[in-house]
Formats: sequence, C-alpha cells, structure tokens
Amino acid sequence: MKIVNLGSLNIDRVYKVGRFALPGETVPTEDFCVYPGGKGLNQSVALAKAGAAVFHAGKIGADGAFLEELLQNAGVDTSLLLRGDTCTGHAVIQVEESGENCILLAGGANQEIAEENVEQALSQIEPGDWLLLQNEISAMAYILDRAAALEIPVALNPSPMTPALPTCNLSSVRCFLLNKLEGQMLTEETNPEAICLALEKKYPKATVVLTLGADGVLCRSGGQWFRHGVYPVEIRDTTGAGDTFTGFFLAAVAGGKSIPEALETASLAAALAISRPGAASSIPTASEVQQAKLTLQKNEEVFL
Repeated sequence: MKIVNLGSLNIDRVYKVGRFALPGETVPTEDFCVYPGGKGLNQSVALAKAGAAVFHAGKIGADGAFLEELLQNAGVDTSLLLRGDTCTGHAVIQVEESGENCILLAGGANQEIAEENVEQALSQIEPGDWLLLQNEISAMAYILDRAAALEIPVALNPSPMTPALPTCNLSSVRCFLLNKLEGQMLTEETNPEAICLALEKKYPKATVVLTLGADGVLCRSGGQWFRHGVYPVEIRDTTGAGDTFTGFFLAAVAGGKSIPEALETASLAAALAISRPGAASSIPTASEVQQAKLTLQKNEEVFL
C-alpha cells in the first residue's frame, strides 16, 4: 500500500521578527533563512519519515531542484514529479519571537497542474492506496471529481481554505485533517464538536481529525469520539507543525494503527517539530518520535 501525494512544493523564505509588520510599516528582521516547504512537500517528508511508502506528484521550476533532492533523501519516490520553466512556488514567512507565523504564498509551478498531469498521477493508484491532497495546487475540482469517479479514497487537508473548495465534490474524502478555522469555513459551525458532527453527517464514511492548537486534537470516527492533548515543549517555530501531524497520523492509520495510537504518535511528532526551526527541516524521524515516547514514559513532565 502506498500514498500518492498530489501536492505543492515551495521555497520558504523565513524572516524572524520581533512582531508582525502592520500596514504601511517597515519592520527590521532579526534573521533570515531559506527552507524547503509547501504543505505538499512537508507532508510527503513527514509520511516518509514516519515510515510510509509515499509518491510525490507535483511540479517545480528550475530553481526547485534542491526540493526534489530533499524528497529523495527523505525516502519519497519522485518519479511522478514534474519539472517546468515557471518559478517554483514560494512563501514569505514572518516568525515572531513567540513562534507564531504569518505567511504570504505565491503559487508558481504549483498552479500549473493540468488535467493530463492529474490523470498520470491517479493512474498509479492501486486498490488499497490513498490519495493525499491539500489546497495549494491548481485543478482541485477536477482531481476530486476524478477521485470520486474512480473510487479512490482521499485524505484531505483543506489548507489554505478558499471559497471554491467547499463547492467541490468531497464525496471521496475518507479522512479530513483540518484546523478549527478550516472546519468553520466548511461547516459554518463554531463549536469543535459541532464541526465534527456536521462533517460526519455530510460525509458519514469519513474520519474527521480537528486540530485545536493548545487544546490538542478532537477526532470523530465510526461514531466514536477520540481526543488527545498537547505535549509541553519550548516553541521555536510552528511552521509545518500541522503538516507533521498530518503525515504521521495518516502513516499510522494507513499502517494499521488504531486512532488513539495515531493521535498519540502524530501529536508527539508535531511537538518535536515546533521545538525546531523551519518546516520540512523540523520534521522528526520515526525513531526520534519513538525515543520521545520512551522518555515520556519515564518522565511525564519533560521529554525533550
């Protein structure tokens, strides 16, 4: 069984600031770094580091060769990756001293995914495989329509949320991985439990995993509730934490783990990620997560 991730690849330009810039204001930066990123790339790296068999289907420009190399080094199959003349997608990220971030995103090659590219990627999906999607590439409506027609199970991280996405055919989605704001925009509900129930009512075959920041994560699956809290770490950068959670959760579930086990593993992986700078570069390995579990069992207060 494998996971085909039809997703974005970005070059992240990260600026550390004392506080976010206000309209019309110039704010000096304290540091500047360039990192590999994009929700698609981050989630493929997380999946591979968690031990899943993952193929990344997306598109980069000539400036994105190092992103392909990073994927390969992480254990991701890049045979479905496209290369073009447009610049690679990129993001400008402000990171405050608290670790919170503010992101500007330019689509670049991510917005050049055509229908024939979609067909090529979907043709590699066999019974038992998963298709993973975010919302940073073009042709989303077509991808979702084709997944439904071909009965391909989809794991969807609907980020960034756009007005067009809720109008798409989401009947093929078997796992929603989303935060509270995204859940509100999909359901028009504000209460976490109500968000989960609204999605369950509309998509009864889907598991709903709702991340709640400092309040942990709430999950509704098969008519049951599951919850998990957060782990205490020193926050350095929250960029990529959700992608780390998504990759480790999906890898665990696809590998036959129970929902509680998957939530625990994904929560630990996300905690490790936010204790480090960067997005893809902050994602831990499965062995690091396992070591954190063992340390946590010995000392419930400090494991880093």
